[in-house]
This record gives sequence, structure tokens and C-alpha cells, in this order.
Amino acid sequence: MASPWKTASVPGLQLGLGCGFWICRSYRLLFRAGAMGPHVVPRQLVWLSRWQAVCARGASVQHRTRAGVSRIPSLLSPGGALGASPLVRRSSSSTPPGAPEVVLTQQRYPVTRLPFSAVSAEDLAAFERILPGGVVTDPEVLEASNVDWLRTVRGCSKVLLRPRTSQEVARILRYCHERNLAVNPQGGNTGMVGGSVPVFDEIILSTTLMNRIISFHSVSGTLVCQAGCVLEELSQYVEERGFVMPLDLGAKGSCHIGGNVATNAGGLRFLRYGSLHGTVLGLEVVLADGTVLDCLTSLRKDNTGYDLKQLFIGSEGTLGVITAVSIQCPPKPRAVNVAFLGCPGFAEVLQTFSSGKELLGEILSAYEFMDAECMWLVTHHLHLASPVQESPFYVLVETSGSRAGHDAEKLSDFLERALSSGLVTDGTVATDQTRLKALWALRERISEALSRDGYVYKGW
Repeated sequence: MASPWKTASVPGLQLGLGCGFWICRSYRLLFRAGAMGPHVVPRQLVWLSRWQAVCARGASVQHRTRAGVSRIPSLLSPGGALGASPLVRRSSSSTPPGAPEVVLTQQRYPVTRLPFSAVSAEDLAAFERILPGGVVTDPEVLEASNVDWLRTVRGCSKVLLRPRTSQEVARILRYCHERNLAVNPQGGNTGMVGGSVPVFDEIILSTTLMNRIISFHSVSGTLVCQAGCVLEELSQYVEERGFVMPLDLGAKGSCHIGGNVATNAGGLRFLRYGSLHGTVLGLEVVLADGTVLDCLTSLRKDNTGYDLKQLFIGSEGTLGVITAVSIQCPPKPRAVNVAFLGCPGFAEVLQTFSSGKELLGEILSAYEFMDAECMWLVTHHLHLASPVQESPFYVLVETSGSRAGHDAEKLSDFLERALSSGLVTDGTVATDQTRLKALWALRERISEALSRDGYVYKGW
């Protein structure tokens, strides 16, 4: 059997992950065939998943379901107890008070810096000419950009650049290409795999100031914006105009749309609107040598020539830096319902999903599941209240449509069938915004709870 590990060297580019992406001239990385991203070595198992314990414990969970009695008696009535669950922004680095310093990546892993040039005083002067006032060398400011959100890896970059336009990005990359300087582009730095921070002393190229909305078409729902726009701010902008972003993430308060596209982020609305390969209409990208590739079309039905933008969606920085995005926004649903349900086993989770697709049809917009251990983490570390009785597994079902009565009837039929067949043992339904956000917080804040519990081992 062939080894699952292989090496790859990409001239002019360094492979990257997360909501950032890396560009260098030639880095050799070790990554697993078929996996999402590069690894210099397999990570040690520092934090063990308690999955087996959950599955084993599932048989002894007390379901406490009384004959003929359900926590969903009226199905669409706001029942269940939910604690206060304010959504938090995922900042560049979740630094808890008194947290120990993160070990440098180059010390933690056996990686070797390739012969790139070191940043000199002449380089800093050149950057200052390109970006007047946009060159940061303060170590305290750089600390947040050098450490990933989970605080597992840390670079030692001494320069942070903050361009505002694609032309400034082009000039920076052209200069670095000529000087053989390694560059690490960075978006919101909300990635969970350490791909948005330097490995060594790469120059950090931040898209934070590239946050301008270029245009919005009120008929087609086409949004054109710079790559540094924060997802949540884009969502608020289009919702005020009767549309929604086709992408939604737990890190929406900090992540950048450019990083989302570069990593082909799936998000919570994937079930309804599909991947970014279908909703992104055009891109503007700066290549490693400073060439600007303008594919920023806003035409959805475009069958002329090569569809070059598809190469950059999910490319994770291996081909260039995304500087602007054109994306299709669907109309805002008039009726939204969220049901949070308890399931006795994983087989029931799958059967509930199949039943939901059959009975809810076109109004099914999200289906997320979590195990008992995840629920314990969010209730223990974040003090969120579980709205249902203890179960081995939980599912969150969201419906969205244009007629509240029609959607309520379909959701009621689905829940009644799931309850009567034993697929669901308990549940609650929310229709108002406060409770909708509270239920979604149980799912969206799992990553935050994991970060407070210890190191996370990400397996394949």
C-alpha cells in the first residue's frame, strides 16, 4: 500500500490553510494525499477525542420520555429553557488571561527555513513608499497576527503590511518576488488549522483595510466587494436590502470573505445554497509575481472561455491572493424556524436527515448535528443551557421560506413523524430572533468551547 504522505513543492507559492493563505517562492511541505491541507509532520495526539466514551455512554442515557408527552406539544410554540447565549466575535487570537506563551512553530515541528532573504532596512523603506503609514513593526501589534486562533502555532514575523487596494498588493508582491522575500497573506485569522499565520519570519500581508463594498445590484442580488470585508458586515448590508449572504459561519464576526473563498468555506447554509464554487461569480486575484488577474465579472450565465475563477476557489493561496469578490446573494427568507432535537443514536441522526429531506423539501436550509460531548463543552465552558433533555446526539434543523403558515405545517408534520417513530426523543422549536440565535449558539460556539478545554486533535 502506498504511503498516504507525499511532498509537494510549488514554485513561487507556499501552500496555506485557514481563512488566510500563504505565498512564498518555494517551500517544500509534507501533506497528506486527499487531505485539506499541508502538515510538516503528523501532529502528536495532545487532546484525545472522547467520541468512544460518548458512544459507550449513549446506551445508558436516561431519555425520560413519558408516554404521549413531548417537549414539542404544539411544535411551533417557543418551549424549552435557554440560558443567555450572547454570540461572540472570534478575534484574531483567542488569548485567555494568563495563558502560556505559544511555542514557535519552527521549534514545535521539524521544519527548515528555505533560503529566502531577510527583511532589511531598505525593504522597510520600500514598503513605506508603497504603503505610507501601512507598515507595522510593533511587536505587540504583530503578536496577534503571529498566533493562530486556537493558539497552537506561532510565527515570528517582524513586519505587517496593510494595503488598501489590489494595486498596492501587486506592488508588494512584485517587490517581494524580486527580492526573494517570503510573504504570508492573512485575512481574519480565524482558521482552525494554523494556515493563516507565518511558519518563520514571513512578511504578513493583511487584507484588513481592504474592506470596501464596491457595488450591489438590487435586482440580481450581486454583491461586489474587496476581500477584506467581514462576513457579518456583508450579511447586515445585504439583509437591509432584502437579501442574505449564501455563506454563514460561526466566525462571521471576524472572518474575511477573501479567506472564505480561498478556503472554499462550506458554512451553515451549504445545504441550502451549495458551495462557493456555485455562488461566486467572479474574482480579482494578484499572482505571486504581482500580476493582477481581473475575472471580476458579475454575470451569472457566462459560458465564454475558461472559468479561471474556479481555480482560485479553495486553492488556499497556492495560486494567488484574492483581492476582490463578486458573489450571488439569494433573497432573504420571510419565515425562519429552528428546531433543536435530541436523538438516541447516530443511526437516528441519519434517518432524521433523510426524513427531513423528504418532508421538508425546499424549505430545509440547514441540518447540523453534535454529540453529547460537544453539548457538555458548551454548557460547561460557556455556560449555555441545553434546551432539551440529555441525549447521545443532537440535531439542529433550520427551515426558511416565503410563507410562514406553509413552513409551519411542513415542519409540524416532520417533527410529529420523527417523534412518533422514535427518531427523536425530545426537542424544542424557535421562531423569534432571540431564540433562533440562542439555539444556533449551541452549534456555532463549539469551536470556542473546544479551545477552552485544551488542545484539539484534528484527525482525518
